Amino acid sequence: METISENKCFDGIQGVYRHASSSCNCDMTFGLFLPREAQDGPVPILWYLSGLTCTHENAMVKAGAQMRAAEQGIALVFPDTSPRGQGVADDDAYDLGQGAGFYVNATQLPWSAHFQMWAYLADELPALLTTNFAIDPTRQSITGHSMGGHGALTLAMNLPGRFRSVSAFAPICNPSTTDWGRKQLTAYLGTDETTWARHDATLMMQQSGFDGPILIDTGTADQFLDHLRPEALASAIAKRRQQATLRLQPGYDHSYFFVSSFIEDHVTFHAEALWG
Repeated sequence: METISENKCFDGIQGVYRHASSSCNCDMTFGLFLPREAQDGPVPILWYLSGLTCTHENAMVKAGAQMRAAEQGIALVFPDTSPRGQGVADDDAYDLGQGAGFYVNATQLPWSAHFQMWAYLADELPALLTTNFAIDPTRQSITGHSMGGHGALTLAMNLPGRFRSVSAFAPICNPSTTDWGRKQLTAYLGTDETTWARHDATLMMQQSGFDGPILIDTGTADQFLDHLRPEALASAIAKRRQQATLRLQPGYDHSYFFVSSFIEDHVTFHAEALWG
């Protein structure tokens, strides 16, 4: 593993690291914030999954999460959104290919050779973090924005017992029912729609739910509301009587101005679960 940078940040360390990924068959980069408490022993960790077109850097720089995490004594990890590099398949569209991994294990060519983001996040990167850093694997929570909110919700519901809490900013809630979502699911997973269900938060809520608290924020001025379909997930949550808080924030859009406005709420929400 290569250390790209390490900077002191709110008495902790904000690092950026690169390693050869066996899951994605290429080099992968991630950001990791470790609070001061990590000098004395393992600390809880909050995963932050980013959205379309982002790298590990967007949330690390724009969300303002480090100060809140330092106050709570928890680590933050910022994975990349897809495999990258020479020889990795790509597409001219912003919503497919590099920067748009959708947190699935692709089964279709040309994507299947590298786009194994589910295995990377569910297995490979957690093992690397706990081996190399002061991370407590028994205390994990997860959040994300947009495509990353989709990933956070589906990972949490597919890996029972892994995460103590899950939250999302403007998540893609029901991709199997929109033309936009069906495009990526077909490209990565093929036309057999039975393989899509575990990557649709609304369908997973109907099937299994989540054994912990959920917090979701979406802006009423979000320019992608028709693609996000928060009402579908809200209906599934209500029918399941799932423990959850869903908030529509008046006037907010899809940007990191929205994320940074509510990041304190989300970090505090997760800290209560992680230290509880």
